[in-house]
Amino acid sequence: MTSACVDRVAWALLARAASGPCAALLELVDQVGVTDAAAIVEAGGTGLLLDPAVLARGRSLDAAARDLDDADRLGLQLITRDDPEWPHELLACLPTGSDNPGDVETACRRGGALALRIEDLDQENSCVRLREKGETIRWQPISPSLMRALLYHITDRVPPGAKPDEQLFRYYDGRRITGRRYDYIWTRVGKHLPWVVSQGITAHWLRHTTLTWVERNFGYAVAHAFAGHTDDSTPAGATITYIRSSFEEVAQAVAALTGEPHPLLSDN
Repeated sequence: MTSACVDRVAWALLARAASGPCAALLELVDQVGVTDAAAIVEAGGTGLLLDPAVLARGRSLDAAARDLDDADRLGLQLITRDDPEWPHELLACLPTGSDNPGDVETACRRGGALALRIEDLDQENSCVRLREKGETIRWQPISPSLMRALLYHITDRVPPGAKPDEQLFRYYDGRRITGRRYDYIWTRVGKHLPWVVSQGITAHWLRHTTLTWVERNFGYAVAHAFAGHTDDSTPAGATITYIRSSFEEVAQAVAALTGEPHPLLSDN
């Protein structure tokens, strides 16, 4: 195996271990090199805040090599420091098996994600407070993995001294993201997947996909609550008043969607 291939597998292993950009992990790479950093992570010799779900499933170089095979087969791209967009994107754009993007998991609108504040995280109950169109405010259950990722995002990107009511999502340099970030991401996806452009796919499709899955598996009432619809926002408003879903049922749908137990469910 060439040195370039070895480095590529090492980057893939680090991608499995980190749920997004990880400044401390990159410092380790700077200190010892990517291959030695991967060996340290594989051996468990680091106290970095890494994704325990991914680590439990496997942080071996063999597993990383399989990720690369999957990426090549699907036409995905490994993002390293050689990429001009580094480190704007995730540590590596690879399917780690634990990716739970907020737009998919919460089915939130684009505006809801952009409006998320530092103070909107309820870590104990694994919920986020969403502010969406029509000045609606609601709490939405999320997986513990997504909560950890959001907390790490704050630690890694939000400048020290930021107020609780300030925007949560930031660029790597601490600047607040805007709707242009969404536009850029989908433009870049379209460069690799032409059908994204031809069909006009956007983040709203993620919301629609999640809500369709919830409706098929948990029924209309749960999907209605999952979407954050008010009783008078749909033609079925009068009917939904009598079949309103409970907050715990939404948490149950999140648990099924992500494959993780949720703290709001009593049987956990």
